[in-house]
Amino acid sequence: MGSYLTMGTLGNHVRDVPNSVEELLELLKNPFKQTLQDGAIWSALGTSIGFTVFIAIAFSFIRPYNSVVYAPKLKHADEDHAPPPIGKGYLAWVVPLWKTSETDVIAHAGMDAAIFLRFTRMCRNIFLVIGVVACAILLPIYYSLNSDKSDQQKWFMRLTPSNVNDQPIWALIVVAYACDTTVIGFLWWNYRKILQLRRVYFESKEYQHSLSARTLMLNDIPKHLATDEGIARIIDKVIPHSSFCRTAAARNVRDLPNLILQHERAVRKLEKVLAKYLKDPNNLPAARPMCHPSKKDPSYGTYPKGQKVDAIQYLSQRIRELEIEVKEVRATVDKRNTLSYGFASYDDISEAHSIAYALRKKKPQKATVVLAPRPNDIIWDNMPLTPATRSWRRIIINAWIALLTILWIAPNAMIAIFLVNLSNLGLVWPAFQTQLSTNSGFWSIVQGVVSPAITSLTYLILPIIFRRLSIRAGDRTKTGRERHVVAKLYAFFVFNNLIVFSIFSTLWNLVSSVANHPNKAWDTLSQFGVTLFVSLCDISSFWVTWLLQRNLGAAVDLAQLWTLIYSFFMRKFSSPTPREMIELTAPPAFDYASYYNFFLFYSTVALCFSGLQPLVLPAAALYFAIDVWLKKYLLLYIFITKNESGGMFWRVLFNRFVFGTILANLVVFLTAWVHGDGTHHMAYASVPLPLIMIIFKIYCSRTYDHKIHFYSTRNIQKHPEGTMPKDPLRSVGLAQKFGHPALYKPLITPMVHAKAQNILASIYSGRLSDGRDANSGDTMSTSGYSDAYVLNPMSSHKPGKSASLPGFEIVPESRLDFEYYKTRSEFAAEHGGGDIFGRSNDVMRPGTPGSLWTNSEPPSRSGSPTIPSVPTIPRMGSPGRVYSPVSETGMAYPTGYTQPMASPYAAPSADFGRSRSPLYSHGNDSESNLVSNAAAMPMAYPGSRDRSQERPMRAPGGAGMLGGGPQGYGSLPQHEDMTAPEHDPMQYNYFRETRAPRRH
Repeated sequence: MGSYLTMGTLGNHVRDVPNSVEELLELLKNPFKQTLQDGAIWSALGTSIGFTVFIAIAFSFIRPYNSVVYAPKLKHADEDHAPPPIGKGYLAWVVPLWKTSETDVIAHAGMDAAIFLRFTRMCRNIFLVIGVVACAILLPIYYSLNSDKSDQQKWFMRLTPSNVNDQPIWALIVVAYACDTTVIGFLWWNYRKILQLRRVYFESKEYQHSLSARTLMLNDIPKHLATDEGIARIIDKVIPHSSFCRTAAARNVRDLPNLILQHERAVRKLEKVLAKYLKDPNNLPAARPMCHPSKKDPSYGTYPKGQKVDAIQYLSQRIRELEIEVKEVRATVDKRNTLSYGFASYDDISEAHSIAYALRKKKPQKATVVLAPRPNDIIWDNMPLTPATRSWRRIIINAWIALLTILWIAPNAMIAIFLVNLSNLGLVWPAFQTQLSTNSGFWSIVQGVVSPAITSLTYLILPIIFRRLSIRAGDRTKTGRERHVVAKLYAFFVFNNLIVFSIFSTLWNLVSSVANHPNKAWDTLSQFGVTLFVSLCDISSFWVTWLLQRNLGAAVDLAQLWTLIYSFFMRKFSSPTPREMIELTAPPAFDYASYYNFFLFYSTVALCFSGLQPLVLPAAALYFAIDVWLKKYLLLYIFITKNESGGMFWRVLFNRFVFGTILANLVVFLTAWVHGDGTHHMAYASVPLPLIMIIFKIYCSRTYDHKIHFYSTRNIQKHPEGTMPKDPLRSVGLAQKFGHPALYKPLITPMVHAKAQNILASIYSGRLSDGRDANSGDTMSTSGYSDAYVLNPMSSHKPGKSASLPGFEIVPESRLDFEYYKTRSEFAAEHGGGDIFGRSNDVMRPGTPGSLWTNSEPPSRSGSPTIPSVPTIPRMGSPGRVYSPVSETGMAYPTGYTQPMASPYAAPSADFGRSRSPLYSHGNDSESNLVSNAAAMPMAYPGSRDRSQERPMRAPGGAGMLGGGPQGYGSLPQHEDMTAPEHDPMQYNYFRETRAPRRH
């Protein structure tokens, strides 16, 4: 406000300053003014609809010949998640959109996509209904009661109440109550539908079989209880009748995540260097590529300052050093060095949710107990933060966001003044005015491109900034971060692009008038309401044209212009690495935060100006009516959900929609206060409107929120009989699935195009590593802990020798497709975590004591050896099973392995059933008996492996994409049965017959 007073004081001395300053002050009085011609609204309507139809027709012709861009999910999704097939016809994409129901959307695209489309349909229906009501009632009244009948007044200004003087407009209050009732009705109806969808989501096969669904996450655990046993004690103290749970305390991984990140960056940089240098293997550049040493390199000080080194040799050595360091750090991570968070998994989903519901407002031992998110949803770096650190960070980040929101007023005003109309820049810059007059054609093109480009770039960067700030604030999950980004973006847009945009000129003139005429300050302040009302009416017509132009943006999303342009330039004018080429063919992630913010902002604008310019309502309804179909295609066939929240965005959307309605009620109150006979009865009649919305919000929150969030809300303390475990083996692998990914994540391998394979040996000698497979001892300890014994994989060609893989991964041209790499963690992590590719997020990671191995982790490279099956190492103390060394049950042995002999000192086993007394005396994998249940050496040849468990890799394209289905045409066998007797080497006739496959 001080800056405004200073600028206003300058008005007293305007004669003593140059004319440019006077012009600037004049422009600042109304920087966001938009001059609308009589045909502006019709022009905007025709342009938006015309371009939308044109883009839709162009899309229909291009789509059949570019499925990589316009239907990637049809190719990569598995059978359960593949969208409905589309024919090659130009309009073949319309019919699947019409026939696909909401249930089908959930199956094909996920719950978040279904909620997004439901919210879009709700906005369309709301604005259609209130648009009909408001336009039918208010437009005739405003037009007939308008006091300015002159021909100079524009027709769209006659449809506002700005010139309806000295008489109350009770129809406005009636319409306001009708609009609020409509909004409440649709919100209530959809709240109930969201609850039903959440119950369907809870009963889905994927949710019922996921480990995270029945797992609790404990945060802020005291140091003396930060163990596997301590977590069980915390829950047992509050819920003493709960069943047995498997627990896992978090381990301190130290700098391991940072080392892996440096390794990934070094590998990508080496790939980029090799891609440029080996772009034409037959004509290599004369000079080898050079680079500056990394400042994070411990040996950075040994290199000459400012001097470049050979990039290939340096990056290769850097990768080698990082691999060794990662291996050493992984080997020294100890299970006894724990952090302040952990996980507890139950056999029954209902019990886990009931415990979380019972402890939602309690802090046993100062620890918080919540439902565990998916493992790939966790922001691991923020998990160890203390409550004090998180609170302080949140305060600082919110202060920075508030400061950014306020400071953006100045550049926002400058963009509106100078970039939207470059002639204004010429008024304060005479030299530029000369240039503008000389090259008017060129600068008109610049004016049409620069302003939209800068605005679009701002809207692209803001979500990135807010995401990083939310992470710095201590958000524990990625889906929670996205919800916070929606809230922050919405607050930023409403403040800067709605409130400041609408009332800036009024506030500027108010401050200037008070500064120039202090003796008339009270009179100026008393007229503030009227001035603000007139300003809102003047700018209301601008929002009609603005919303009509948004349809063009929706059509551009369908055309995927940015993807096409970026892919074209990457392939033609750059040297993309094989990894980048593979990522170009992957389905992109849908930015829910940005689109939700746009929809909420458009809705708030339409609601706020519905009483001042009712035409804004059909403009908003038209946008949502078009976008609901375009977004449906995008979510079904193009975009994926990077981090599925199960529909948890709804409460954020509901609260912002209620806030937008309350803000609209305040505009109605202002209009009712300004108009009338001076008694303000009409204004008083509008006072209950925001109170009704607040009461409605509280009612919905108390009625539905717990049922939406929790699968079961029964009081487990009063009904302990409902806590019997169903399957004690359902929670095995807790330590792997909810362990820090840095302990298990395979290090990526540099990819080189196959065309450079022959020349690679001449420019680089040696190997980066003897093996960089997920199980190679050169890169990681498979267990992730120092107190475990793990064997290296055996070479398939040299029995008795460890597996060895080359330091580069050669990628042929035919395999530069995401289809071949979609189940590898390095690619799937950024494209939905493998959910739609037939690979669940809760994949068993091998190598933690006390867990089962399932061979579910795909190899780190194509054709790398798989993880060999090992004996099951069950956990001690599970109910219903006896794990004594003398027991014959509870342990599985591969063929040819004998049961370990019983110890003569073993104590008799005891079956404690559901008794809680021996809970804390069960075998502790963290401290003792690490290999007590290991199988003995094999006494006989184990026999051939069971190939029936191996799934052959499917060729690119979804099942049935080429018309044959998973079993081919006519259900003919597609692979030879290698388990048949004629293929058994122990049979007598094995070496007497030819091994040629039989013809069917």
